[in-house]
Amino acid sequence: MPLFKRVYLEIGNICNLHCSFCSPRIRPARQMNLDEFTRVLSQLRPFAEYLYFHVKGEPLAHPQLAEFLAEASRQGFQVTITTNGTLLPQKGSILIDSPAVRQVNLSLHSFTAHQGIDTDQYLDGCFDFARKMSAAGRYTTMRLWTLSDGRTADKGTLHILSRIEQAFTVDGDLAQMLKSRSVALGKGIFVTFDEEFEWPHLSSPFISEEGFCHGLRQMIGILADGTVVPCCLDADGNAALGNVFETPLSEILTSEPFVSARESMFNRKVVLPLCQHCSYRTRFD
Repeated sequence: MPLFKRVYLEIGNICNLHCSFCSPRIRPARQMNLDEFTRVLSQLRPFAEYLYFHVKGEPLAHPQLAEFLAEASRQGFQVTITTNGTLLPQKGSILIDSPAVRQVNLSLHSFTAHQGIDTDQYLDGCFDFARKMSAAGRYTTMRLWTLSDGRTADKGTLHILSRIEQAFTVDGDLAQMLKSRSVALGKGIFVTFDEEFEWPHLSSPFISEEGFCHGLRQMIGILADGTVVPCCLDADGNAALGNVFETPLSEILTSEPFVSARESMFNRKVVLPLCQHCSYRTRFD
């Protein structure tokens, strides 16, 4: 049985949008090349089956996306992709045609950064893509920020919800339904509200030295420069545990820093400084 349920693999940290909910990129702009990607996958094979092309960056903006997915398929991985969806008209067919792609998450909440993009045309493209994914037996999840703490939907979110209700058969008030659960819009097509969060930083308020998290236990992340991190929220590599381009992953996973941090998490002890400042993990307590 693989050690990790999923690995967040950042194939590039370059994005075509500047969304307010994404922390600014601090690391140098970088994209993995095919040789690097192949080497990473070869190291991951004993430890994981599911890859998530996610951390920072827009995966559809990578010029070698098709080659990456072909290599992932060749090595027997299943891939989930998180995308803002703006490049689906150009790259959507690559995802649909790839046997490696299991699921695509569409961040519809990125609409606030759509300068020069027609929202209705964008949504039509997302809906059409979801239907094609469904026909191919794959999954698509459309995401919006949750309406928590008594907030009401803004005009843009209400428009998107209205368009979803028009495009798919929805039995009820979608906004009300989404407050308690995700909603199936069709075979393999879902819409859900995600809870907005703060990216952790070492300068964030201290939370605690105790707690629970799935990072290191069920997942790790690998950044575009090969840095191994505990999860998908360490966007700056502040909790770096090694680098797969410098040290084999098998050695990193058995190193004292990694083993100590992982075993401590199993005992509800948080030893990595970044994790001590992460508020996201408190939702698992």
